[in-house]
Amino acid sequence: MVYIILGKGFEEAEAVIPCDLLRRAGVDVRFVGIGTKTVVGGHSIAIEADCLAEQADLTQADMIVLPGGLGGVESILACQKVLDAVVSLNEQGNFVAAICAAPTIFAKLGIVSGKKATCYPGMENEMADAIMCDCDAVRDGNMITGRAAGTAFAFGLELVRALCSNEIADRIATGVVAH
Repeated sequence: MVYIILGKGFEEAEAVIPCDLLRRAGVDVRFVGIGTKTVVGGHSIAIEADCLAEQADLTQADMIVLPGGLGGVESILACQKVLDAVVSLNEQGNFVAAICAAPTIFAKLGIVSGKKATCYPGMENEMADAIMCDCDAVRDGNMITGRAAGTAFAFGLELVRALCSNEIADRIATGVVAH
């Protein structure tokens, strides 16, 4: 099970594209809303969440995904249940993934130290002592980070690689004509 966390003001592409690619791979993915089931993104696109963060057992996920968008990041930082789940999943060795501004949440939680990571250009100074990479998406162990909305396909395919296989990710990339 993969939970994609939606907080008010999230970056829509960073949530929908990875969800789409994971579902093409046959992965069970659920959108999780913070505070409400209908969550409005940063560009006024509303997405109906499958469940509420306050009611879900987020610690049972194989992966938790944090889209960026400054409003979405602020919402996640204000939801202790999500923050606790990220720490718990990381400690269990399950996958934790974040894109754009959201990798800074990993830094605030103290779990990115010494790991390769990427984030939205200009936010590197908020990444504590992560090893910053100039790439669209990077995986270091159980942590996956992505740069921005324009790299959501690369990020989503990295999630598929982590949970499924290189072959499945390559097949999906070919099918959607991702380069």
